[in-house]
Amino acid sequence: MSKLIGLHEALSRLHDVWADADDSNNLSREQLIAATDAIGVLQRRLDAVHVGVAAGVASESRTELGSDSLAKQHGFRTPAKLIAASIGVSTGDAVRLIKVGEATAARTDLLGARLPSKYPLVGEALEAGSLSAQASALIVAVLERCRIAAGPARTAEGERLLVDAAPGLALDELRRLVVRIEAWLDPDGIEPREDEQRSKRSLTFFERDGQVHLNGNFDVETAAPIVAALRGYVSAAFAARKATPDPDAPDADHRTVPMLQADALALFCAHALGCKSEKLPLAGATVIVRMHVDDLDSTTGTATIDGIDQPISAAAARRMAADGGVIPCVLGGDSEILDWGRKKRFFTKAQRLALAERDGGCAMCNLPPEMARVHHMRWWKRHHGRTDLSNGILLCESCHHRIHDNGWDIHIDGAGVNARVWFIPPAHVDPARTPRLGGRARFDIAA
Repeated sequence: MSKLIGLHEALSRLHDVWADADDSNNLSREQLIAATDAIGVLQRRLDAVHVGVAAGVASESRTELGSDSLAKQHGFRTPAKLIAASIGVSTGDAVRLIKVGEATAARTDLLGARLPSKYPLVGEALEAGSLSAQASALIVAVLERCRIAAGPARTAEGERLLVDAAPGLALDELRRLVVRIEAWLDPDGIEPREDEQRSKRSLTFFERDGQVHLNGNFDVETAAPIVAALRGYVSAAFAARKATPDPDAPDADHRTVPMLQADALALFCAHALGCKSEKLPLAGATVIVRMHVDDLDSTTGTATIDGIDQPISAAAARRMAADGGVIPCVLGGDSEILDWGRKKRFFTKAQRLALAERDGGCAMCNLPPEMARVHHMRWWKRHHGRTDLSNGILLCESCHHRIHDNGWDIHIDGAGVNARVWFIPPAHVDPARTPRLGGRARFDIAA
């Protein structure tokens, strides 16, 4: 009954926010934000009810029931088909509802004694309204994949880490955490899986309707320089647009990002075929591989590549470090930078690399480093701010303008690469001005 009480409370909250407005067009800005928050709570409360019902439908539709199966009695082959048709979602979404419901439902042993659910923390977060069914499905799926290899204790710790970190994250952001936690959960390391992925890499092309179509499938190690180069070219093209006297002119560059990436690939291949120029418009694009010093000689250690979520094995990182366009960033026990590689760089480049280590890209929206620029927190001219690491932050252009135009504040807690970046919203966004964690720390898993 407590789930229904929570659902009623969430509905009452939305009703209070809506007040006397006829429809959403009559809501003020404050009411729109409050309504969005209330809808989120209501949806998560409804999800908590729904996953339990879905698990019940699946239980009453077990294969051994035969013709007495609830789904078959209502004309459906499986319980997922019944649920999908009832609420208008895909069969895959319905299957995920069932799996979350089963994973968070109380169990009984062979003697009928009551046992806790397989993932009690996920169930508690669902019931509290802090996790949605979709987020819960992501967490349950990764824990199920790693459960046998990781063992009960490590799986429980992984569940705790994900449940603590998930509230407030969009689903795409949670997927980034899931990728990291899966590498952490696997005691055998990710190198065996990398070998399999590398064996499946492919690039095919064919002609159809007067155009050439390319289909690629790459392991992370192979894809890293491709991604860095394409993103660098796109960043350079957008930077060049700002310098044009008339960006709206008919002959100005109006290419979309997919168009720019296609042109970049053609340009790079043309250069490889015989172009004598030694300079390509990559906007400083570099593949940066970072790893802990303890993982250098480890067989199960992992490393990460800036701009790509999927970790790589220590062996792959060592192979990549031999390439000319790759800079290894090795971190010691206190996360101090021990080695930025031997590639020569201007001081400003070194500062940018250090900030990329702390911020991981745009510190606010997590765009990769090559799509962000270093900005002064205390402005150079207006505030006489210093060009020091303690006064620098990586931000994309959109977030930079959002911060300055809307009155956000930035606070750096600590120093060096261990520092944490906090964004403090203005009072009209959050009256309590609750700080929001940004930078790389937002996605770090620390057990």
